[in-house]
Amino acid sequence: MEVVVSVEGLVTHYGQRLILDRVSMEARRGETMVILGGSGSGKSTLLRHIVGLEKPTSGVIRIFGKDIGKLSEEEFNQIRRKMGMSFQGSALFNSMTVGDNVALPLREHTDLEESTIQIMTRMKLEQVGLAGCENHMPSELSGGMKKRAGVARALAMDPEVLLFDEPSAGLDPVIAAGIDELIVKLKAAFGMTIIVVTHELASAFLIADHITVLDKGRVIAAGTREEIQASQHPRVRQFLDRRPDSEMPAGERYVQELLGKGE
Repeated sequence: MEVVVSVEGLVTHYGQRLILDRVSMEARRGETMVILGGSGSGKSTLLRHIVGLEKPTSGVIRIFGKDIGKLSEEEFNQIRRKMGMSFQGSALFNSMTVGDNVALPLREHTDLEESTIQIMTRMKLEQVGLAGCENHMPSELSGGMKKRAGVARALAMDPEVLLFDEPSAGLDPVIAAGIDELIVKLKAAFGMTIIVVTHELASAFLIADHITVLDKGRVIAAGTREEIQASQHPRVRQFLDRRPDSEMPAGERYVQELLGKGE
């Protein structure tokens, strides 16, 4: 299958601190790639690079075969219009109705008639299970409904690539499972390429075709769900088996000593 998003040898620093260390990965057309890792592993930073919100120290990112580091702003904007992004906190504008939030990309980037935009907005909300919610304000929605509204806005331009940053964050298990089911249905219905950043194991193994595991800014494993589950890499196994670091952090040791358990 065609490679839609390719990351090759990506290196990123924040000041003197190394964040991504020669990271490489591929996402193919019609597949879901999950970027899996714990807090501070660099997975959200990698996602921000793919959508052009960060500039790497070195390395190459190609989207639809084009090196985005060599594109003009206008050329990259053309590519961005083929991509939809669902942010961790939904990123809805609280002063706008749900319908206006979803319609915003269409009003900004197309010359469609307002009547057509209204129809498309209702269609996108229906696709994510929010039919009839276009006149609600974000403050009237539950956390799960906000996530779905954010997905509807990401779908507004009928993207070829859909990106999610921690789609299950802050949701209870039942609502999170509903978001996972929505991601699976969207891929099946539209055949789009989906890239998901998450630390949730259950979610990753449900939605992924392929998984890239990051640890401290490095790729430590990559493969199908089955290959990752069978991995014997020590850090992968520690993450999958939910085992704490053997070296107890100094702060935790201090607390244990205060409780009389540090002997």
